Amino acid sequence: MRRTSCSRFALLAVLLAAMPARASPAADVGQPAPRLVVPEVEGPVFDLSALKGKVVIVNFWATWCAPCRDEMPILDAFYRRQHDRGVEVLGLSMDRSRDREAVKKVMRSVSFPVALAADASVNGFGTVRALPVTYVVDAVGTVRVRLSPDTPLTEKRLEDAVLPLLSGEPTPR
Repeated sequence: MRRTSCSRFALLAVLLAAMPARASPAADVGQPAPRLVVPEVEGPVFDLSALKGKVVIVNFWATWCAPCRDEMPILDAFYRRQHDRGVEVLGLSMDRSRDREAVKKVMRSVSFPVALAADASVNGFGTVRALPVTYVVDAVGTVRVRLSPDTPLTEKRLEDAVLPLLSGEPTPR
């Protein structure tokens, strides 16, 4: 009997180890934004909780994702127009660390900061299973919008999601 119990336990352990890791829960709209602390590829550490008072757009993307690359000019133009009003953008690449040079190449075409999710010391957003995904976090730190591959990012969607959250006055830098 003891041998059968041990065998069952061993089989259960093997089955659990073979199962894919469960993704961390994604950020829920209407809930406080999860923690995110990650060094930018070429810059300081991005800490989402330190950006209270600003509207923050976190865009999950990858160099190999054509729809992600299609969104980059939209995000960049929006960031350039709205940054003085308190909008921050982070492009969070889901590429592997070894693909850092490819990420840097894409970075040359955008003015907002980019980081590798693999470098994050804290990523409460969890594992992203489909790309691109964009979160909009309001000035008090609440997730207000989640745009997924089913609802791709367009200039109109971005304006509809972000502009109502802005106070109207440029924020001091």
